[in-house]
Amino acid sequence: MSISTTIKSIQDIMRKDVGVDGDAQRIGQLVWMLFLKIFDDREQEWEMFDDAYRSPIPEPLRWRNWAADPEGMTGDELKDFVDNTLFPGLQLLQPRGEDTRAVVIRNIFEDAYNYMKSGQLMRQVINKLQDGIDFNTQADRHQLGDMYEQILKDLQSAGNAGEFYTPRAVTEFMVNRVDPRLDEMVMDPACGTGGFLTCTIEHKRSHYVQTPEDEQSLQASIRGIEKKPLPHLLATTNLILHGIEVPEQIRHDNALARPLISWGPKERVDVIIANPPFGGMEEDGIETNFPQAFRTRETADLFMTLFIQLLKEGGRAGVVLPDGFLFGEGMKTRLKEKLLTECNLHTIVRLPNGVFSPYTGIKTNLLFFTKGQPTEQIWYYEHPYPEGYKSYSKTKPMRFAEFATEIDWWGDESDGFASRQETEQAWKVGIEEIKARNYNLDIKNPWKGEQVSHDPDELLAKYAQQQAEIQELRDQIKQILGDALNHATKEKKGQA
Repeated sequence: MSISTTIKSIQDIMRKDVGVDGDAQRIGQLVWMLFLKIFDDREQEWEMFDDAYRSPIPEPLRWRNWAADPEGMTGDELKDFVDNTLFPGLQLLQPRGEDTRAVVIRNIFEDAYNYMKSGQLMRQVINKLQDGIDFNTQADRHQLGDMYEQILKDLQSAGNAGEFYTPRAVTEFMVNRVDPRLDEMVMDPACGTGGFLTCTIEHKRSHYVQTPEDEQSLQASIRGIEKKPLPHLLATTNLILHGIEVPEQIRHDNALARPLISWGPKERVDVIIANPPFGGMEEDGIETNFPQAFRTRETADLFMTLFIQLLKEGGRAGVVLPDGFLFGEGMKTRLKEKLLTECNLHTIVRLPNGVFSPYTGIKTNLLFFTKGQPTEQIWYYEHPYPEGYKSYSKTKPMRFAEFATEIDWWGDESDGFASRQETEQAWKVGIEEIKARNYNLDIKNPWKGEQVSHDPDELLAKYAQQQAEIQELRDQIKQILGDALNHATKEKKGQA
C-alpha cells in the first residue's frame, strides 16, 4: 500500500469518529501521531549508531511500547491511556543535559490535542500508521515528504488555515533568488508550516553541502517562529521529515510580542524569507512593542518593521505581501519610506490573481531587498499566466517552471543588475518618482496602458485598507485632543 493510500484510509477512519470535526482537526490529529511514529523510527536509527543514546521519552510512552503491537491496547483502555497518561507525560518532559529533544517534544504536546473519542477507531489509525510508514527506508522517506506537502496543501481548503501554506512554486522561486549560502543564518519569523525553511534546507543541500561538517552547519542555520499550535506542530514535523534531527529552532511564540528594540545585534540574521499573514489583526497591546510612527494592528505591517530590524547589514530578504501594502497610506507610507531608506528594494515581482486560491483571491507581490544601502530604483516584473491559463486552481496550480523567464532576466546584484532590460513584463522606476508618488509602490505595467481592476477581492481589500487608515486618523485625532485637554486641565489647576 502506498503512503498516499495509507493517509487517505486514515482520514476516512477519522471521519467516522464523532470527536473529529473538519479537515483542520483531522490533520492536527494525524500529525501528532505521525510525529511520534517518525520519532520512534529515527530513534531506532540513533540507537544503531550510538550505543549511549537514551530516549527523552519514558519507556511506557514510547511508540514501540504502546502503539506498535497491532493486538495492543484498544477501546476505552487506549483512549484513557492517551488522554490521561501519554499526553500529560509528554507535556511534562524535562531535558537531560544538552539534549534538547525533550523540549521539542514537550513544546509540540503542550498544544496538541486528542480529538478522537473512539479507542477502537484510534487503534485502526495507529495500525495503519505502523504498517504503512517506515521512515527509515529511503523510498518511504521521500514519498512521505511529498505526501506531507499534499497534507499542507489540503489545509488551504480547511477554513482559514490556508494562511499557513505558501504554494511550493512560490517558495522555490524565492529561495532560488535569495540563494542562502551554507553558513548564512536563515529565519522565517512567521513560519507557518515551515515551507520556506524546508525549501531552504533542500536548496543548501543541493548547492552547498558536500561533507558531514557541511550538514552540521546546515542543521544550525535554520530558525523559525510560529505562534499558532497547529502550524507549529506541522512545521516541527516538516523539519524532521527534511532531516533536521532536533528541530528546536522552531519556536512556538509570537515574534511580535516583544519590544522591537530588544532584538539586538546577536539575534540578527543573514536572510529572511517569509509570507507574513496578511489581512490579520494583532490583539490590543502588541503594537506598543513598536515605535509610535510604526504602530498598527495589521500583522503584515508589523512583521515588515520587524524584518528590517532583524536583518544584518548586507542581509537579504524575500517577502510575500498583498497589493494593499504597495498602495496603502498613513503608517504604511512611513514604513515604505523606512524600507527604501534603510534597504535596497531592488525587485518587486507582481503575481497574477489566484496564486493563493482558494484561501484568498487578493493579488500578491514578492518583494526582494537588501539592507544597508538606500533604494535608487525599483525593478518591477509582472508575472504572466502560462499560455492557455486564465487563472490558477487546485487542478491547475502555479508551477516553478513558470519562473524561468524571471530567472533568465534576473542578473546579479553585485553589479547592480546591469544586465536587466525593460521588456513587456519588466520596467523600472526611480526613487524620485516614488517619492513624488508619496511612496505609493502600486505601479502598473506601463506597456499595458490604463488598467482598472473590478476584482471584488481587490476592491474589498482597498475598502478595508481605507477603513483602517480612517481609523488610524481617528485614533491620532483622539490622542491629540486627549493630550490638549490634559494640558488645559493642568494649566487651570496651576492658575487656581
